[in-house]
Amino acid sequence: MFSQLKKTCKRIVGSSDEEDVPVITTRDWAEKLAHDPVQRTIDYVLSLFPIFSWIGRYNLGWASGDVIAGLTVGIVLVPQSMSYAQLATLPPEYGLYSSFVGVLVYCFFATSKDVSIGPVAVMSLTVAQIIKHVNESHPGEWPAPQIATTVAFVCGFIVLGIGLLHLGWLVEFIPAPAVSGFMTGSALNIVSGQLPGLMGISGFDTRAATYEVFIDTLKGLPRTKLDAAFGITGLVSLYLIRWACDCLSRRYPSKARLFFFFGVFRNAFVIVVLTIASWLYARHRKGLDGKYPIKILQNVPRGFMHLGQPNIDPELIKALAGELPVATIILFLEHIAISKSFGRVNGYKIDPNQELIAIGVTNTIGTLFGAYPATGSFSRSALQSKSGVRSPASGLFSAVVVIVALYGLTPAFFWIPTAGLSAVIIHAVADLVASPRQVYSFWRVSPVEFVIWVASVLVTVFATIEDGIYTSIAASLAFLLIRLARPRGHFLGRVTLHNANESSSRDVYIPLNPNKFLMNPHVRVFPPSPGVVVYRFEESFLYPNSSLVNDAIVDYVKAHTRRGKDMTGIKSGDRPWNDSGKNSEEDNDARKPILHAVVLDFSAVSHIDTTGVQALIDTRTEVERWVDGPVEFHFATILSPWIRRALVAGGFGVGSLSTQAHEEIAPVTRYHDQYIADPQHADQIEDSHQRPDDPEALHGTVESGARSCSEGTILSGAGAIVMLPSTPFFHLDLPTAVRAAEGGITRASSILESGKD
Repeated sequence: MFSQLKKTCKRIVGSSDEEDVPVITTRDWAEKLAHDPVQRTIDYVLSLFPIFSWIGRYNLGWASGDVIAGLTVGIVLVPQSMSYAQLATLPPEYGLYSSFVGVLVYCFFATSKDVSIGPVAVMSLTVAQIIKHVNESHPGEWPAPQIATTVAFVCGFIVLGIGLLHLGWLVEFIPAPAVSGFMTGSALNIVSGQLPGLMGISGFDTRAATYEVFIDTLKGLPRTKLDAAFGITGLVSLYLIRWACDCLSRRYPSKARLFFFFGVFRNAFVIVVLTIASWLYARHRKGLDGKYPIKILQNVPRGFMHLGQPNIDPELIKALAGELPVATIILFLEHIAISKSFGRVNGYKIDPNQELIAIGVTNTIGTLFGAYPATGSFSRSALQSKSGVRSPASGLFSAVVVIVALYGLTPAFFWIPTAGLSAVIIHAVADLVASPRQVYSFWRVSPVEFVIWVASVLVTVFATIEDGIYTSIAASLAFLLIRLARPRGHFLGRVTLHNANESSSRDVYIPLNPNKFLMNPHVRVFPPSPGVVVYRFEESFLYPNSSLVNDAIVDYVKAHTRRGKDMTGIKSGDRPWNDSGKNSEEDNDARKPILHAVVLDFSAVSHIDTTGVQALIDTRTEVERWVDGPVEFHFATILSPWIRRALVAGGFGVGSLSTQAHEEIAPVTRYHDQYIADPQHADQIEDSHQRPDDPEALHGTVESGARSCSEGTILSGAGAIVMLPSTPFFHLDLPTAVRAAEGGITRASSILESGKD
């Protein structure tokens, strides 16, 4: 009964046992996916906690490097986190909360030893923009810390979900130049927003477009206050210390590490000096309104004042929903770029999915402490790497420094001048601006990506960060789609290479018209045998580009081969409506060969879809109509069993030519051929493909059996067949495919001559 049901189903879908060719099935795919589910589940759960893979090998040698790196990063992290909280328009303690949770939680989920998690400039500026947006649409309804914590909660869960579902490959759609352009534009935006605070200028919106803030800052120079003495002095001091340490390191290489740590502590040193100066100057100058002559942090609460369940208001989520996509992108984009960069430099590979999980967990847990969004920091990660970090455990020691600052140093934070924190921000984000050397490298490698970089920077500067990142992503995806839809393809010819030391030689196939920047222009490329066309496509065969191949092959065949049937003697009423019947001189040029075979090099094709197969069927139909007879289609270097399956479904590879091939495998609607095909067209197809006395059709049948055991296959030492005999027109490599196609011409000629005799 089951067998009868199976036959009935095959008859309904148009299949039969005689036509079956062994191909990969969805059952094979499902069995591979479901293989040993218990072990796969265990491996998946263990992969969520990479700490288990290295904590058992932890030793004192690693601990010494982690302690130094952790304490070093912690000393830098404290002033930076308070500065970035100010940039996010939040009280400074929220920066400390985010930094503590970031360095503490990340070490349990990290696949990078160098990355330091915490508040960063671009994310802080994005949070400030979101707070501004919500307050403009719902003034005074939610406090800024609640808005920031909600952003961290929602974005953290989104990123966590992406990581758990192993969708980290989505990050790969954003190329490095787009990330660099966005970061450069954002850095300029941050610098412009911090310049007024550096000089004590107020009275305008520092969250406006970058160029507007620069202009307003220049206009406000006459209103500069005493804060500039602290801000400019701090900024100049930071750069002087950095420059001096670099010079001394080069002059005294033996003490380079000592000068390195001197340079590392410049942020803390400058903040301490400015804080002492602020205390000495402002402590006796409090005004009647309770204000001091310079802006200072004043009260910073001790410890974790907002520990507990976060207050997530659904109405607030609706209010900021439009800002969540850009916040989520920034959250994982910067982190993945940084972790990949340090992994590449230091000789290890990160897992993007696991890094997304780490970021997601860090931000969701951070909301319990009142933290705002945290992600990887380039400057602190570079510092951690240079400090000799040995494992992700260094974050534990950085967390200790933050805890000490939260519980023991908050009274001293009272006198920190905000202009000094602005100096710290400007000094930190200046390194995010791409150097001229880096920008020039984009131009040398890919001028189009250089244009994307420029567009990203300009849009960020003259519009908003959100517009800048959307522009860079949209431009990159558009460029990707254009390359997919309009890839290169080449008609190939043969060059024979002779070994100078041996008598052996081999054939290689290169474009008939090689590019002078790739190959020696004096090398002569010989076309394949007359009647054989060899074509290589340099992209997957998908619906955006499949018609390109069809047009290229058909146009080439009509330009370089002779028409198989003279249409001049056929009456107008017997000709198709779109054929004038007037052959040009080129169509019947006796010097041109009749097309016998098309060889397609699939070495660069990794996928093919239904539209691609339909395009190949259309190509076969058009060239056979031109030739007025069957044409062999040979395929070389098929890399995927699914490509083989798709081609077999389209009637290719089996060696029977197109006698019973499909005409349309991808119809746009359900139909019956006899209802839509005009009789003239149907008769023409039947006449050209089913003639019993056609020598090429006879050759196709003979060749199928012959080649399956000789020329189309290669024998290994054990005598096993490499290519499957059921598909003799699929070949191991391009030379084999071309030899098979050329050999078919010889056999067809022999059969034709014997028929005449």
